[in-house]
Amino acid sequence: MKDPNGWRHMSTAPRNGSRILATIRPSEQGAGAVDLIYWSNGDHGSEGGWRSSDSKPGMVIEYAEPELKCWMPLPEADLESLTMPGAWEGDDEGELNGSGI
Repeated sequence: MKDPNGWRHMSTAPRNGSRILATIRPSEQGAGAVDLIYWSNGDHGSEGGWRSSDSKPGMVIEYAEPELKCWMPLPEADLESLTMPGAWEGDDEGELNGSGI
């Protein structure tokens, strides 16, 4: 495998509930896009399927298998390159958002 974090065929995607990135095929509803999805086992006897991580009870966004082109694991964070900004060192909080007038 050339790139262990690159795009992969959907048949190899994990169906264990872990979140992955997927390329959604373009359709009459819009251009192709990337979404954060996971496999969900069916509720109350229904079949399992791919759901967007934006799904909420009563508002499930589900993708049919043909809608998904490929997948990749979530990239790992490079913790060494992450930095927190320094604390603000001004004297008056009014300086942050103007004078308040």
